[in-house]
Amino acid sequence: MMTKENLGRWLLVGFLSGAVSVLAFHQVVAALLHTVGMTPRAPYSMQPTNPLGIPQLWSIVFWGGVWGLVLAAALRRYTGGALVIASTIFGAVLPSLVAWTVVAALKGQPLFAGGAPKGLMVGLLVNAAWGLGTGAGLALFGRSRLKMGAA
Repeated sequence: MMTKENLGRWLLVGFLSGAVSVLAFHQVVAALLHTVGMTPRAPYSMQPTNPLGIPQLWSIVFWGGVWGLVLAAALRRYTGGALVIASTIFGAVLPSLVAWTVVAALKGQPLFAGGAPKGLMVGLLVNAAWGLGTGAGLALFGRSRLKMGAA
């Protein structure tokens, strides 16, 4: 059972894992997909975002952390490999659906990547990679370990 103290740690690690996962998983897969021509978007972009002018990379790192917090809250009962698998599925599905609908509508872009298979696949792959990294971070650091020799 998760105590309030453990839950606080779990959620903090979820945020941090989600943010770091953008850099180490999401953008690495984006770079690979860009290299093979699946997406014209270059990874690690410092292009300013609207309306605040924050570099795109730091914006998605922040939102990766927010999504990591949501993932941690939703999957707090999972552990080990099941957590990593569930996180990968969560990452592929939920952030992709929000990006294809809510974010696209706010930015005046076509919903569901305009139905373009490459656009849909890129979203699923980079977000699944993000979920994998976030789940791995939670599995490794989310719960405190019992000290050796403690009764």
